[in-house]
Amino acid sequence: MLTLLDPQDRTHFPDVSQAMREPNGLLAVGGDLSTTRLRQAYRHGIFPWYSEGDPILWWSPDPRSILVPDQVHVSRSLAKRLRRTDHRVTFDRDFAGVIRACAAPRADEVGTWLVPEMIDAYERLHAQGLAHSVEVWRDDALIGGLYGVAVGKAFFGESMFSRASDGSKIALVQLCRRLAEWGFGLIDCQMHTHHLQRMGAVEVPRRDFTDRLERFCALPGHDHSWDDEGQSR
Repeated sequence: MLTLLDPQDRTHFPDVSQAMREPNGLLAVGGDLSTTRLRQAYRHGIFPWYSEGDPILWWSPDPRSILVPDQVHVSRSLAKRLRRTDHRVTFDRDFAGVIRACAAPRADEVGTWLVPEMIDAYERLHAQGLAHSVEVWRDDALIGGLYGVAVGKAFFGESMFSRASDGSKIALVQLCRRLAEWGFGLIDCQMHTHHLQRMGAVEVPRRDFTDRLERFCALPGHDHSWDDEGQSR
């Protein structure tokens, strides 16, 4: 049965084992997008996803798609592109630009789940050093990027975009390299996609995923801006 969240209690979520099978992972409805609630949600493997005009919906699908940072797969063609000098990569340099690019309409989609209140919520997380972005630039133009939330040594990927060939792939590889250096144990990819599978993402049972979160979220993280720490070319 779908749980209605108490708007005054921002720390309680039902156990993820109570999530529905159809639609896969739907766990709760309501609440708000406060920093306290969002951090608690991610720590337990729960994320918000809903359309404009709908109530806030909270999800924890089974199985869960994850990517281990030091196991990212880089194809020959992508490795060649990474060696080129016609782009540069920064971290937390333009979070607002990245999240709005992710929210822009796409040719194969109708509307966007990144509604204005979601953008506001993640910008608040970014201001507190919890949400982070990766930017790929050509000259002064954003050609790709991604953003997500870090809790301890776990990173929860939310969305990515490309305006040029391999823009989002470059961002993901550079994120993986930085997180591997920092000892992060996983990147949550949420749902399976062929794009992420080709880059090394695998599906694990939800119980396995939450067990990993208990371990990695409890480790000291990087709750501050990543700007200037993660630059690469």
